[in-house]
Amino acid sequence: MRALGPGSVSSFLKIILDVVFGALWVLLCIVALITVAAVLLSFNPDLLADVTVNSEAGEVLRRGPVLAVGLAAFAVYCAGVLVIVGCLRRIFATLTAGDPFHPDNVARLRLIGLILAALELGRYALWAIGAWVLPGVTDVEPNFSLTAWFSVLVVFVLAEVFREGARLRREAELTI
Repeated sequence: MRALGPGSVSSFLKIILDVVFGALWVLLCIVALITVAAVLLSFNPDLLADVTVNSEAGEVLRRGPVLAVGLAAFAVYCAGVLVIVGCLRRIFATLTAGDPFHPDNVARLRLIGLILAALELGRYALWAIGAWVLPGVTDVEPNFSLTAWFSVLVVFVLAEVFREGARLRREAELTI
């Protein structure tokens, strides 16, 4: 089975990325709507005055602002993953076209690396803010994810490999 071109593994993966991209848009819209509802309810909890809720649901409603911040953080995370999948879709489109060393792939890979690093730093920041604002609520300890940082480094190295491949392709095109 071929790795590049139409009907290859890369074209199959591009189809999967297209489906995931659409699903992420739907998820992001749903999370945004729920976040807006949580913000509205945290500012005006009387909107649910006629609704009977059990004790667990009442606890969730009392923590409306915390829920809204958590949902907003999840929406930002989903947006980051959406950007990553979008870049991967465009990279796989060049692979399907048989042009793996397209010059734009370098910038796309660098953007993926930056977003991965930002998501990991955001996770640390969210934990620190949560531990500061809500002490004793959660017993989750922060962990340094070697896998995440290794992935960031691998993506940046791949960007440089693609940059070198694009440079060699330009040189080959100039050769008579």
